[in-house]
Amino acid sequence: MKPTPTHDLSRIAPAWPRTVAGTIIADRGVGSRLYTKDGREFLDFTSGIGVTNTGHAHPAVVRAIQEQASRIVHAQTNIMYNEALIRLANQLGELMPDRLDSFFFANSGAEAVEGAVKAAKQATGRTNVIVFQGSFHGRTHLTMSMTASKTMFRAGYQPLVPGVVVAPYPYTYRYGWDAKTTTEFCIAELELILTSQSAPSETAAIVLEPVLGEGGYVVPPMGFLRELRELCDRHGILMVVDEIQTGFGRTGRWFAFEHAQVVPDIVVMGKGMSSGMPISAIAGRRELWDLQAPGSHGGTFGGNAVACAAASATIQVIQDEHLVDNAAVLGAHLLSGLEVLQGVHPEMGDVRGLGMMIGVEFTAADGSPWTKRAKAVAKHCFDRGLLLLMCGTNGNVVRWIPPLTASRGEVDEALHIFEAALSAAEEDFGQAETALAGVRM
Repeated sequence: MKPTPTHDLSRIAPAWPRTVAGTIIADRGVGSRLYTKDGREFLDFTSGIGVTNTGHAHPAVVRAIQEQASRIVHAQTNIMYNEALIRLANQLGELMPDRLDSFFFANSGAEAVEGAVKAAKQATGRTNVIVFQGSFHGRTHLTMSMTASKTMFRAGYQPLVPGVVVAPYPYTYRYGWDAKTTTEFCIAELELILTSQSAPSETAAIVLEPVLGEGGYVVPPMGFLRELRELCDRHGILMVVDEIQTGFGRTGRWFAFEHAQVVPDIVVMGKGMSSGMPISAIAGRRELWDLQAPGSHGGTFGGNAVACAAASATIQVIQDEHLVDNAAVLGAHLLSGLEVLQGVHPEMGDVRGLGMMIGVEFTAADGSPWTKRAKAVAKHCFDRGLLLLMCGTNGNVVRWIPPLTASRGEVDEALHIFEAALSAAEEDFGQAETALAGVRM
């Protein structure tokens, strides 16, 4: 049998959309740098969509994976526990508020969200969940039903799972309101939903991202999360916070809900948890888990020993290298640099974020989403060796997800590339407008 060329992609299912401007076949990664098979070097500010918080191939994480794989790779949790799983659960217990003291491990974010919803339904005896506009919770049938960031994620799969109601997210830039007005409106709409679509007696949980991810890196007013906590308490509804993209230092706190000083009933986590190994977790109160019948939930690979070892090492690296603080400090520096560029480039309609989770929303002069301009800037960044991703319902937000290990020099390098890309895109559109004017003449 002849060896298959590494560039032959004919047997790869095309369901994965291409999120960057060209085809990249990775050879290796080190820290913030990615090296391709054809010899290119990129400054990777995608972090595998918020996964490699400790950078590519952090030596401590690699070592933990190697050591665990040499001892035992798979210890199925229904049959036996493994030391890495126990160690990880105890580490997470130290990071979580005291009342969130028990953990279930799965493989992906969508799995964890489904597990959290199942637990909420069993604990409350209620059937429905409320989610938010712009949300992304996964691609399985239930989590797709809970996702409202793009029709692309749902189109062609109806009918979806019933019992899911969508509420407005406090997106101040879109509404054009201040934080107080936006919060009051969104809480009032939630109350309206509870009297018009899903009564409190049938609403098990309200599930939200503390910062919208796929929906546009939208930071809500922190007062909204506090008002939501009060609403949930008043109606006996569980507050489930999806920290899959925001967790493990990404926003300058271990978890984004900490910015609002609230304690959820259930927290879902994944992505940056293990620096690239497939693992996710659900944190909840022991009394909630005790209401779930043994055997009513499970999974063959949940709590895999190698993945748990990687997650344990990742947490240790974040602590030892003070990466949460680094995310807060460098994130503020990055945000400030982008705001300076915004003063020169008004197409950057909004610059927002927490820590190393920042979105730049491109807006045309008439106030409409400027998707083509955003994509052009991202393409010019790619051509200059900087990897950035898009997000937002209209695809007009460039999102910044640097590894938490990034240096100030790397952030400044990325800002310089972004500045050049903004100017190049401006020239592109200026030339297009000139050509269009010539045709009209």
